[in-house]
Amino acid sequence: MSELHVYLPNLEHNYRVIRSRLHSKTDLIAVVKAGAYGNAAIPIARRLEELGVDALAVAYSEEGILLRKSGIKKPILVFYPQLEGLDTLITHQLEPCLYSTTLLEKFGSLAKKNNEKNYPVHIKYNTGLNRIGFAPSQVSWVLNQLNEPFLDLKSVYSHLAASEASKDDSLSKLQLKTFLDLRKHHLELTPKSPKFHLLNSSGVFNYPEYQFDAVRVGIALHGYANQPHWDQELKVVSELKSKICQIHTVKKGAYVGYDHGWKTTRESLIAVLPVGHADGIGRHFGHHKGRVFVRGKWAPIVGNICMDLLMIDVTETPCKEGDEVSFFGTSHPASDFAERGNTISYELLTGLGPRIKRIVHKTI
Repeated sequence: MSELHVYLPNLEHNYRVIRSRLHSKTDLIAVVKAGAYGNAAIPIARRLEELGVDALAVAYSEEGILLRKSGIKKPILVFYPQLEGLDTLITHQLEPCLYSTTLLEKFGSLAKKNNEKNYPVHIKYNTGLNRIGFAPSQVSWVLNQLNEPFLDLKSVYSHLAASEASKDDSLSKLQLKTFLDLRKHHLELTPKSPKFHLLNSSGVFNYPEYQFDAVRVGIALHGYANQPHWDQELKVVSELKSKICQIHTVKKGAYVGYDHGWKTTRESLIAVLPVGHADGIGRHFGHHKGRVFVRGKWAPIVGNICMDLLMIDVTETPCKEGDEVSFFGTSHPASDFAERGNTISYELLTGLGPRIKRIVHKTI
């Protein structure tokens, strides 16, 4: 079957590259949501904890619970806690990022009911991404709600909408100004000293002067910083491999795949791989858009990708059944493969299904 090989030494390299770009007092929050971007959340989180990351972050409480049960001790931020199951955050000592009036009020009541003292919380503001978060105008209300002994404001943060865009991007400049004003108001209105953070992976490379007290890094730990010249400093952490399960000859003018997806223009050798759109290689990679590496040569994906299988044209690629095939890896990154399907590395990596076996390598 297909395998995703995860190389922890490359993860360590990327961690050190990112650390080298930070001030000594800047915290590094490693984002390991969605199975550590589709790779292997638990071994990656453990290695990051060993390397000295200051905190970890996930999207939902279930992901944080999984890390806690695996023995992770570092603080774990939960970006999008839901109203249902807030008590599990306290049970597993997870730190909620509160982003709405309803959520803040309900979690505050829960902490009070449980007689919590200075339970760590984080406040998310919407400064222009317009996805989730308090409005900057709600600063006074937020701080009034936090003026209780059972909650401790650990950090205040926001998220840039286009951190990889050119630094003269007017909307990014507006977001930066909004966050600076927000930070100023917070410091003026409360004696507490929370940490402030704004930058994600691309932001660390593009706006190092705005790293404040912490940064949140996810995809860059896996080798992708959303600009080719930044990616050159990093190493790709994972490689997706499969094996040819059948090769057969198709006559000139015959069709390959569902809906007669591709018509041969010559007698062709077609190799079949045991991976399909149920595994995360979507139909948008079919019809010669996607390609794979076989025996040192590229072979195009032909016709429509099936649920469990896909076909490649190996007419000009000497190979045999059982030969290994690589979709992306250290020499041909996922960002390149994703671009051919008009998507991004995030979607490709996080969409890789559970049938793909994860194999973690501690050495290379």
